[in-house]
Amino acid sequence: MIRFGGRPTEKKKKVVIDTGVLVSAFVFGGIPEEAVKKAFLETEIFISPSLLKEYRDVPSALSAAGRIDNVQLKTLISGIASFVSKATVVYPQKKLACCRDTEDNMLLECCLAARAEFLITGDKDLLSIGHLPFEVKILTPRRYVEEG
Repeated sequence: MIRFGGRPTEKKKKVVIDTGVLVSAFVFGGIPEEAVKKAFLETEIFISPSLLKEYRDVPSALSAAGRIDNVQLKTLISGIASFVSKATVVYPQKKLACCRDTEDNMLLECCLAARAEFLITGDKDLLSIGHLPFEVKILTPRRYVEEG
């Protein structure tokens, strides 16, 4: 706890959220939506330029593939825009090779640069990582809502 002006303030936890969790939150709701709301209200959210690019590219790709309709596309774009407006951009300096799916390393690089306490994801490759060269809790949206 940090004190400023005689009032105690809690230091906010730092979080990085995987694109799949955002898509699920804004298109389908449920537990992913609860996790995103909790992070939005209680934490400092971090993104990197690579993650921001993925946030921008995925909605169009899902729409082009017919996986979401126009209403869902608009909801997803506005939700991500609102989410990103609260985020702090970090610029990872260190490249990592920790994940079986090399594209997921950008999330870990963002976590490292932000010194994030949590990475919220539903990605099995990320969730199955046993050891990292830095501390971060990799949690499903459900576990984050319950424990985070």
